Amino acid sequence: MYHPLLVSKNTAIRQLLHGYLLVVVGSFNYHQEQQSTIKEKIPLYKGRNSQQTLYICGVALRLAKSHNRDPMEIASVITSRLSVICKENLLVRIVSPGWIHLELADCFLAAWLQNLVLGGLGDDQDTKKHERVATINPSRLFAMQYAHARCCSLILLAQREGLIQFREPLPDNWQDRSLGSLVSTMQIPWLNSEAKIRLNHPAESCLISELIQVVDSLIFPDDDKSMNWEKLGSDLSQAFATFWSQCRIWGEVKTMLPELAQARLGLILATQTVLRFLLVTQLGCVAPLEL
Repeated sequence: MYHPLLVSKNTAIRQLLHGYLLVVVGSFNYHQEQQSTIKEKIPLYKGRNSQQTLYICGVALRLAKSHNRDPMEIASVITSRLSVICKENLLVRIVSPGWIHLELADCFLAAWLQNLVLGGLGDDQDTKKHERVATINPSRLFAMQYAHARCCSLILLAQREGLIQFREPLPDNWQDRSLGSLVSTMQIPWLNSEAKIRLNHPAESCLISELIQVVDSLIFPDDDKSMNWEKLGSDLSQAFATFWSQCRIWGEVKTMLPELAQARLGLILATQTVLRFLLVTQLGCVAPLEL
């Protein structure tokens, strides 16, 4: 069962967590001017460990300076209130001297992946597109376009073999759309019978981490940081290449572990969606279906 944390309205995980932090921080009784400053600059960063979906928040340290209070005390109040709001969707803990660690539960991650697959980024045809980046590295561009084309061929093969279903026959303009927008609303089996994420191979975790990073940057970027879309796309395509070389779908996996095969195909759908959006809207390049 997936728990409603308004995932469908907040495609970027950083955006969603930031919103909950605003609610909690806003409950502090302090001067309105201070409140406005904190609201604009809640420090929230994704952790570097690709094997866990962890965000680190330093708002307690910042509030401690303006309120002349112990940061651990403030962090304790914030984490207790977050736990009430988010329940089992987040594992919230405090790390000295006052950092707040927010780790996504598997049910939350599954809901986010499902939303992304079913068009969480919207239609890139209706999105303002950038002019092509003139200085893009040709080898990086090829790697991104190759990864996108590979995703498309695997998705179409899976559809022909019945592992995933489209809600309609391929329309005439299907080549101009993300394949995720054509997939039926079937629930991809992201979680096993124990409500744990099936995708726990290091290569799978790394690919999920890169997807989160790119979507965060697309939807809810850090205002103080300029985005290197070429590098983000390159890192994502490399993560996909590693995933595809180490995590099989066909053969014995399809026969013996069909739900794992479907979950991996879901990850490929998510990758195709994000790569297409990145190529078309940010780099001004073609997202080819084949090379």
